[in-house]
Amino acid sequence: MVHKFLALALPVAALAWGAAAARAQEGFAPPPQIPYGMPIDLATAKTAVAAAVEVAGENGWWMAIAVVDTGGHLVYFEKMDGTQTGSVQVAIDKAQSAALFRRPTRVFEDGVAQGGQGVRLLNLRGAVPLDGGVPIIVEGALIGGIGISGGSGEQDGIAAAAGARAVE
Repeated sequence: MVHKFLALALPVAALAWGAAAARAQEGFAPPPQIPYGMPIDLATAKTAVAAAVEVAGENGWWMAIAVVDTGGHLVYFEKMDGTQTGSVQVAIDKAQSAALFRRPTRVFEDGVAQGGQGVRLLNLRGAVPLDGGVPIIVEGALIGGIGISGGSGEQDGIAAAAGARAVE
């Protein structure tokens, strides 16, 4: 009886594994081929944060803003008055995720939202599946990441993109 079960189960398992492998091929793109540059310096980090604060202020958003270097180490942080304290660590995590994975955190959010294979992103240590983390790229090289928390995901993403663009 066990042999009959194995005789039927093994081919089914092989087909299922093959189908899963094929879906993985269709899944998410490999990391962008962005080279690492010199890590962001304090003056540049402050410029990025100032641009994000300007966008947030114009829209009445209260935000925590973090900038990290290429290794994910905090270079500069600012929390606008009134921002919830829970946003502090979230902003840092988003900045680290953007820098270490060389892509906006929105990519992870979209992947999880698709379900199926995208749910596996929840097990990717350090990948934050929330909009608001953007890599900082200057002259084609990654120099750090900016992460913002405090608004909606979309608001965080808008302010983070403004910060990253300010130093391009």
